[in-house]
Amino acid sequence: MSLPGASTVLLAAAATPVPLESTQRAIGYPSLFLLVLIGALVPVVPTGALVSSAAVVAVHHGTAWFSLALVFVTASLAAFLGDVALYWLGRRGMGSKNGSRWLEAIRSRAPEDRLARAQEKLAGHGVAVLVLSRLMPAGRIPVMLACLMARWPLRRFARGNFPACLAWTVTYQLIGILGGSLFPEPWEGVAAAVALTLLISATPGVWRRMSARSR
Repeated sequence: MSLPGASTVLLAAAATPVPLESTQRAIGYPSLFLLVLIGALVPVVPTGALVSSAAVVAVHHGTAWFSLALVFVTASLAAFLGDVALYWLGRRGMGSKNGSRWLEAIRSRAPEDRLARAQEKLAGHGVAVLVLSRLMPAGRIPVMLACLMARWPLRRFARGNFPACLAWTVTYQLIGILGGSLFPEPWEGVAAAVALTLLISATPGVWRRMSARSR
């Protein structure tokens, strides 16, 4: 799913003039779980925007805190399982003579300069780097590859990645709560949350291009 496609679905769901309960059923916690899981495995789904948008809808629900709790559990679990699955596939590729397409996909998204920085930080700070990598745009994959190259066992990676997924979910939920609180209509909050999360995601790439031009 492309970025514009997912955002369009979210905006359409929020703008539909039906009761919020029906909107939540249409989006659905299973759909949120599946999309975040896929986004962790194949980083083309804007998972941060999905979590923020789900939080916006939850804010406008009659039982807001219960709905927010369900969003938190669903997104955190999906992100964690997706990361663990991708790491497991990467470890299988590292142990194979011919590698694997999953390992190649991880390597293709980790440029040498970012991988080198991730390896340096991982050597100095260990598990704490995993938490920060989930919060930094485009930081997750280089750190994951650094863990693979350092031969971290799956259990060690999972132990560090679990709090990282919790912190990531809370961060994007707060963006959604802010958007849902500032705007009276759910679709307005969804639009604001999607715009903000996509802006955050695009910032590192813009900064790198500007730095390259200045050099």
